[in-house]
Amino acid sequence: MPTLSTEDAAAAAIDLDLVESAELASVWRELGSHDVPLDQLGAAMVRRELLTGYQWDRLKGGYRQGFFFGRAKILYQAGAGSFARVYRAIHLDSGDILAVKVLRKRFASEADKCELFLREGRMGLMLRHPGIVRIDDVGKENNSSYITMEFVEGQTLRELVKIRGGLDLARGIDMTIQLVEAIQYAHAEGVTHRDLKASNVLVSATGKAKLVDFGLASFVEGKGKKPDEVGKLRTVDYAALETAGGVRGDDVRSDIFFLGTLIYLLLSGKAAMPDTRDRSARADPRRFGQIDPLGKVAPHLPRDLADVVGKMLTVKPKDRYQTAMEVRQALEPIRVRYGAADEAGQQRRVAQAMAAQPKAAAGTDKPKIMLVEVSGKSQDSLRQFFTEKGFRVLVTENPRRALTRFETVPRPASLLLLSSQVLGREAVEVFNALAPDPYLKKIPAVLIASERQLELAEDAAEDNLRRVLMMPFKASGLLQLVQELIAAAG
Repeated sequence: MPTLSTEDAAAAAIDLDLVESAELASVWRELGSHDVPLDQLGAAMVRRELLTGYQWDRLKGGYRQGFFFGRAKILYQAGAGSFARVYRAIHLDSGDILAVKVLRKRFASEADKCELFLREGRMGLMLRHPGIVRIDDVGKENNSSYITMEFVEGQTLRELVKIRGGLDLARGIDMTIQLVEAIQYAHAEGVTHRDLKASNVLVSATGKAKLVDFGLASFVEGKGKKPDEVGKLRTVDYAALETAGGVRGDDVRSDIFFLGTLIYLLLSGKAAMPDTRDRSARADPRRFGQIDPLGKVAPHLPRDLADVVGKMLTVKPKDRYQTAMEVRQALEPIRVRYGAADEAGQQRRVAQAMAAQPKAAAGTDKPKIMLVEVSGKSQDSLRQFFTEKGFRVLVTENPRRALTRFETVPRPASLLLLSSQVLGREAVEVFNALAPDPYLKKIPAVLIASERQLELAEDAAEDNLRRVLMMPFKASGLLQLVQELIAAAG
């Protein structure tokens, strides 16, 4: 693909409605000339937040599609799988942050895969519940199938448990109730999920669990709906379970079993059945009868809670809970008995976790800063400055990944330094996610914002451990603030 000239790239940015003429004129004035290298133009537009790094890379690469899907403007890629890519986007009318899931182009000519993908979106459009990721739009743009949905700031249940292990009792019960209520609602609407697994549960930064990916969902008889022929599609795991139990391929009790595996995982930190990609192993019905009782794997859990999960995981469907409502009713007295964790108890658990962290010998380790910055130039400048001042600097461009790393023990760094110049609201959301979380509230943080981001900076929740620093500032001022916050955190 031929390399664009600087003028061609600027013209393309306007033609594609990525920037406005007045905004580009301001960039030219800053640069002092149109006769500048291509990357200098791009750096200026990214620095001014007129384009994201992702948008600029596509633009200078000569791409003319993939910037918009429906009313969503793509900001950057947030994730990818073998079937689709997921992008962070902004709604052109409301300004809301969205996720856009786009089917990979290699499947565009395969009608069955396109239908399965779009079907996920159409199913989601019918479901409106706090525990289910909201679908806003489904369609095609330049032969690319897409689904627009709410953007959940967080991680999958699989990722969360991998980092934290099993959740504490109060949180575990709370998340269990959330998942059960979401499935209860879906079943009441006549929809079975058909693919419940840890990677299809998103957990927000505030601890809210949401189900995603109803691509294999089916209608069940009820509420005037007819059985859905497409719903006979099912995962290898569901097919094996239903073979073992001798039931048809759209039994609601299959969802209850696999919901039980999710609860087993989040409470114990261990999978009910070994994770494997071997289809023959997953298709073996015998593995469903080889699950260790939850009470054995996590003996600290209350017996009545372990018994509820055990009944959900019974191989014979008739011995399982018959409806999600029954599961909810069984969990309610347990929630009342164990779910209300007092603040003092939460603080004790946090203190115990922090006390368990290995201590470095005095003088043997430099203090560390986790820097979240997209601009390579700013990364280098801040890294060099803090290194000269005796710090070790860890760098990432992904604020969510940085937050995830702080959820580990021991902490990766003494302070989180976020730059919102390019990341914008995402940096603020991660900054604000620290204080409400008992695991993260003792982490000091600095949010750097530009003069153009006054409104954004006002949304940042400052306290004695978290401060906003507006540009321009003196390096000595930043250093002093970092040292004060680290000292305040102890």
